[in-house]
Amino acid sequence: MLNLKFIQDNPELVVEKLKRKNFDASEIVAQIIELYQQKNKLQGQADQAKAEMNKISKEIGMMFKDGKHEEANAAKERTSELKENIKQYDTDFAAIEDKVYQLQVQLPNMPSDLVPAGRGADDNEIVKTGGEKPALQAEALPHWELAAKYNLIDFELGVKLTGAGFPVYRGKGAQLQRALINFFLAEATKAGYEEIQPPLMVNEDSGFGTGQLPDKEGQMYHVTEDNLYLIPTAEVPVTNIYRDVILDSKDLPYKNTAYSACFRREAGSYGKDVRGLNRLHQFDKVEIVQIAHPDKSYETLDQMVAHVEGLVQKLGLPYRILRLCGGDMSFTSALTYDFEVYSAAQEKWLEVSSVSNFEAFQANRLKLRYREDGVKKPQIAHTLNGSALALPRIVAALLENNQTPEGIKIPEALVPFTGFEMIN
Repeated sequence: MLNLKFIQDNPELVVEKLKRKNFDASEIVAQIIELYQQKNKLQGQADQAKAEMNKISKEIGMMFKDGKHEEANAAKERTSELKENIKQYDTDFAAIEDKVYQLQVQLPNMPSDLVPAGRGADDNEIVKTGGEKPALQAEALPHWELAAKYNLIDFELGVKLTGAGFPVYRGKGAQLQRALINFFLAEATKAGYEEIQPPLMVNEDSGFGTGQLPDKEGQMYHVTEDNLYLIPTAEVPVTNIYRDVILDSKDLPYKNTAYSACFRREAGSYGKDVRGLNRLHQFDKVEIVQIAHPDKSYETLDQMVAHVEGLVQKLGLPYRILRLCGGDMSFTSALTYDFEVYSAAQEKWLEVSSVSNFEAFQANRLKLRYREDGVKKPQIAHTLNGSALALPRIVAALLENNQTPEGIKIPEALVPFTGFEMIN
């Protein structure tokens, strides 16, 4: 959530910045400014009423003492009238504050100056590539056929049990899932992240705190009877650990990692791009989250990007890193880097991670603050997170890129976690 004082002091800058996200904030910002002008006018009237009431209240006693009972009673009536006026002002203030708040939460985060202009994925900027695309044999299979051939993933059984987008992993397919999760968690732990095992459902306050609500409400599974939401990412519960918390600046950054199942409705998804593991309603992911000092959050972002890059390198996957353009960024992000790996049999790039700096946007919603030594007033922290990594498309690329006539080779870094070197 953007800081209200910043909006009031810099309305033109806010509107201009949000144009880079292809968001027209002019009307919302104008309404916020107008409402606060109304509030300031009312505040002046309320202050006058309070001053008059205080003055009259002091005079009433003297009037009675001097025998001016009629004047004193008239003054008492006037104070009663002023009290009612002041009460109405308070009601009007609350109504204005609510209107401003409802407008404020509609504004997305302002993009960093590093964000390129653009309307969608085609305008994202490739900042780095790595690894070599494998040369597969002509009869190479896509991952969904490999999954069937080696009895790794049963998509049809998932449809029977739940519906499309809920695959069943079995045998070495299930073991590969567990191995990847443990590998990613082990790497995060080595990098200084504390592991968290969070709930898979959150309340509205948590969804609002990280910006999923109200922006992505239609993409979340909602347990209406209990008003809880299945998490789309561990980012939500892990970041909300710090909701309504004041941290000590000397303890920053806070670093957490978490594995969780993730649930996304992905309404409107269809076609060839959703075959196999390309797009699921339930999937596994390891997340990394940091709470950072504002002066160091972009340095922290670079470190998190390097961590994710190290993972795909250790898995031996061809990859590229993209800086997202304004039109392809999330509602909450100030700067996002996406990681894509090359899936050789499909001959396409698959997104496997987003690493983002939200600056103070989430922290404002969360009331997440830190206090410097010797400074009384706490300051808003910065939040960052990234997928490290999401499993489905990693598995798709591993199966396709490492297929041989003898079977599917397991990357060397994973062998200690799988206990086998080949799927055959």
